[in-house]
Amino acid sequence: MIAMLNRLTSRAIFAALFLACASLIGFGLVLQHVAELEPCPMCILQRYAFVAIGMVALIAAIHGPVRAGVKVYSFLIAALAIAGGSVSVRQSLLQRFPAPEPANCMTGDLDFLLGNFPLAQALPKIFAGTGDCAKVEWSLFGLSIAEWALAWFLVIVATSAWLAFFRKRTAPAAA
Repeated sequence: MIAMLNRLTSRAIFAALFLACASLIGFGLVLQHVAELEPCPMCILQRYAFVAIGMVALIAAIHGPVRAGVKVYSFLIAALAIAGGSVSVRQSLLQRFPAPEPANCMTGDLDFLLGNFPLAQALPKIFAGTGDCAKVEWSLFGLSIAEWALAWFLVIVATSAWLAFFRKRTAPAAA
């Protein structure tokens, strides 16, 4: 298995990271629009992290870097995953250990925002999300969305570290 992974080019690995992030964003949009789960501000930040990771991975896949370039892209991806993972950890803690008073991340109704704020002030509030950060509305195998996001951020960090520092190249042409 490891030998097979070592034969993959960095371009293929970055493309796989892009596809994983695109799939996760797609799944989040399905949960939002089909299952009607409103994302909270922390969920939106995690989405931004997945989008940023996906964009960097796509650029890296198109670029096809070698040696130092692989390390630079891997570092950027890992840094974004750590940032997203830290938000996931915070939200997971809010969900597992709720405060005595409800920890609410509500930012207001869209009509209220557009009716009472200029568009330049309303847009950031619109993209902030409207759900409650401490409420678990969906889970799979006992893990909330934030905990699944954390698991994916950890996989991304591990993949980036392996790609940058531990991968043994089996062929000299492999990047």
